[in-house]
Amino acid sequence: MSLTVKQELYAITAEECAELGQVMMKFMRFGDGAWIGREAIVEEAGDVLCMLQLLAEHNIITWEELEQRSSNKREKLKTYSNVINED
Repeated sequence: MSLTVKQELYAITAEECAELGQVMMKFMRFGDGAWIGREAIVEEAGDVLCMLQLLAEHNIITWEELEQRSSNKREKLKTYSNVINED
């Protein structure tokens, strides 16, 4: 079976997101000094960014939509999380 370009983009994007999630969970379990290293976060986050760029290039999403969603999420995090510092 041959995947369409869109199917391949969806599959690879899902795989890369899962790999980033796996790295983040290892940091949760083992701490910032984890054997996996900070470089792993950069590597996997960069892979996810690449896939987002490809999704935009293939007109599946737009950067404007992502920026709007990001802005909405930041507002929610201000209310429900401590990760936004507004000093």
